[in-house]
Amino acid sequence: MERWRGLEAAPADWGRSVVTIGVFDGVHRGHQQIIGYTVKQARERGLASVVVTFDPHPSEVVRPGSHPAILTEPARKAELIEELGVDVLCVLPFTVEFSRLSPESFVHDVLVERLHAAHVVVGENFRFGHRASGDVKLLERLGRTFGFSVSEAPLVTEDDTVFSSTYIRSCVHAGEVSRAAAALGRPHRVEGVVIRGDRRGRLLGYPTANLLCHEYAAIPADGVYAGWFIRENSRPLPVAASIGTNPTFAGIERRVEGHILDFDDDLYGERVAIEFVERLREQRTYDTVEALVRQIGKDVEQTRQILRIDA
Repeated sequence: MERWRGLEAAPADWGRSVVTIGVFDGVHRGHQQIIGYTVKQARERGLASVVVTFDPHPSEVVRPGSHPAILTEPARKAELIEELGVDVLCVLPFTVEFSRLSPESFVHDVLVERLHAAHVVVGENFRFGHRASGDVKLLERLGRTFGFSVSEAPLVTEDDTVFSSTYIRSCVHAGEVSRAAAALGRPHRVEGVVIRGDRRGRLLGYPTANLLCHEYAAIPADGVYAGWFIRENSRPLPVAASIGTNPTFAGIERRVEGHILDFDDDLYGERVAIEFVERLREQRTYDTVEALVRQIGKDVEQTRQILRIDA
């Protein structure tokens, strides 16, 4: 997959293409349907498939301070999009000036002049242009003017629940990671760099890796979770992950940390990730350290059972 930063990265001799547009945070099942259909249409027409997305998130530019929690960081989003068979990922820098483009200018400047769109695939709730004033019907009218067709992909639902990035963020925020996984099509992932913590876990017999995460990362609700610890070029490792302030020790700073089962290597400085499979319990304050250690032991055993890991 080719990766372009800005429209100027498009080759001068770029031919016609099939394009889809969106933020695609999470690359959830709804996004996968839209992108997959784009790839299918492109292959049937013998054209390249192009996914257009934005950086930073448009909300932060249009309404500073309103940046939503990030479900997938840029590199991970690109990986997931590439796995769907896309030919080109085009990331457009979203600026105040760009946000003021009229729907007509957006279509002309992006889809027609640079990407030479023959067909455009969007979701049924797609909006574009200044103040999100453009909709699918306007896109279809502009397509007739500029010579491209439009497909409108329906929203993906299950049990009357629409799978959207907003819905998934609400699941993650509530600690309902299994519901988030159902909408994503995979476990929710949080990435970070392993940093030094209090080293208290090692003294308790359960060393943990502490993650320094992106300020906008979608961190699940405080609690303990069974999941997978992801290192580059390594098989996933089972982890009992804790999110919270360590209330038994009167902690203040909210942390993401994980005890990796049957593992004791040095991870400091590595960029890693935790995938959350199931919530085990809420954060609790224990009267004694011994009581906390006993509970951690139970958490580890429950993690083994959920992930089907032999002791």
